[in-house]
Amino acid sequence: MSAQAPSYRKLTVKQFPRVTSQRENVDGKYWKKFQAPVLVKEYGTVNAIAFSPAAPHDFAVAASARVQMYGGRTRVVQRTVSRFKEPVHAVDYRADGRLLVAGDGEGLVQVFDANSRAILRTLRGHTRPVHVTRFASNNTQVLTCSDDRSVRLWDLPSEQVVVQFDEHQDYVRAGRFSTDNPSLFITASYDHTVRLWDARSSQCAMVMQHGQPVEDVIAFPGGGLIVSAGGPTLKLWDLLAGGRLTQAIGNHQKTVTSLAFAMDATRLVTGSLDQHVKIYDPQTWQVVHTVRQPAPVLSIGMSPNDSVLAVGMSSGMLALRTRRAGAEDATRREERAEVLQQGAYRFFSRGVGHELAQDDFVVEARRVKKLAAYDKYLRSFQYGNALDAALSGRHQATIVVSLLQELIHRGGLKMALSRRDDVALEPLLRFLCKTLPRPRYTSILMHVAERVLDIYEPVLTESPLTAGLLSKLKVAVHQEVRQQQELVRLMGSLEMVLSVASLSAASAIAGGAGAAEHDADADSAPAAPPALTPTPSKASA
Repeated sequence: MSAQAPSYRKLTVKQFPRVTSQRENVDGKYWKKFQAPVLVKEYGTVNAIAFSPAAPHDFAVAASARVQMYGGRTRVVQRTVSRFKEPVHAVDYRADGRLLVAGDGEGLVQVFDANSRAILRTLRGHTRPVHVTRFASNNTQVLTCSDDRSVRLWDLPSEQVVVQFDEHQDYVRAGRFSTDNPSLFITASYDHTVRLWDARSSQCAMVMQHGQPVEDVIAFPGGGLIVSAGGPTLKLWDLLAGGRLTQAIGNHQKTVTSLAFAMDATRLVTGSLDQHVKIYDPQTWQVVHTVRQPAPVLSIGMSPNDSVLAVGMSSGMLALRTRRAGAEDATRREERAEVLQQGAYRFFSRGVGHELAQDDFVVEARRVKKLAAYDKYLRSFQYGNALDAALSGRHQATIVVSLLQELIHRGGLKMALSRRDDVALEPLLRFLCKTLPRPRYTSILMHVAERVLDIYEPVLTESPLTAGLLSKLKVAVHQEVRQQQELVRLMGSLEMVLSVASLSAASAIAGGAGAAEHDADADSAPAAPPALTPTPSKASA
């Protein structure tokens, strides 16, 4: 009876050191679920974006002298309102999503039917562009703010001004109603002030100094806290404490132009002229996610169900990022879980929890160990074919380098590299050019590159393919050498700085100890005897 052949041991993939990266947080995973942006070219700069509070959450985009209404499900233009002579700067939906109010550069404010696009009301009175139009929670009043420095509250049925405020000294570019009381609203102006107004008393209830021209303002649910955006800074104000400044955040590099809430006001989304959209956690005021845009951001909008993030830019581009709503995701997961599909893991694992009876017979299954293609060739000592299988493009660089290291240990590297033409050498040379600059692979791949040059040095330049790859490899090696030289010089400079710092610290400590010892000696020394005055003698007297 012949002895049983020993089992083959699979290739051990070496664990190379990696640069430790910060673990992705929950917010990063959430915001990365948004798909790649769909870019839509509008007719001009996108000045305002407004989402309908009612499902399916259609949204309106104000660009140039028109307002385009997009479908909440399809994200395509369904209706267009182009009855403006000047660019539209503000747009807003009523709470039921049936009416739309917009203000243009002529000072005209118009109320439309969102379905038929019919003009229902026209509010005249402003003499300069209107940058804010907001529906009140009672659905019968509209707040407007204009560059004529006035803030007006309109009554829609009568088309008359209920109250007007003229205390601002510059353009009024932002305004919001209080979430709890429709008689309270907040405005912000280029005169660096944020004001709280009370329509019942027709007076300004509070004034806050932002310190820079204010572009937008937003109020947290409950009405106790508001955030103003002016310059690159966000400022948090506590209205219940008399308008006290509680926080100032300056993560943007340029002016912050727009604010919006997400995730039920547990996240604040900001857009800026520095081409970034940042998401803040209001509890810590840390940036939890950042999205870079191709142009300066003028307006942002977030759908109430957090399924669409719309970003309007100065270049006229509208970026739409979509994701499934959380409830829809959960429903679909439950539906998929209820269906037992053939070929799925649950299909093959059914009956695993079955409890055995005393008379059940258990058949032991022997699991066959599957080998990769390169392991099969290594098992039969076909080193060249093993290297070709690893370089086929379906394996990670770590596996290829581990295979090369195994060939070096076996003494089969020369056998694996020999007898190759330019076509067979191409994958290996490309892998060396791509992977050799990585520090964790450099030592092994430099040895492999030297063996390739030793074997094929007379014929490498005869083929244009290998000659081009050889020149790329040469450039990669030279860059790596330069980087290592720069690192060595940097380490020398750091050592010199650290040594000087340590010497300075040591001398300072020694000087302090010497001074203390001198003081101690002076304190412990005996007092000098008093000087003796010579007594005149009798003779001299």
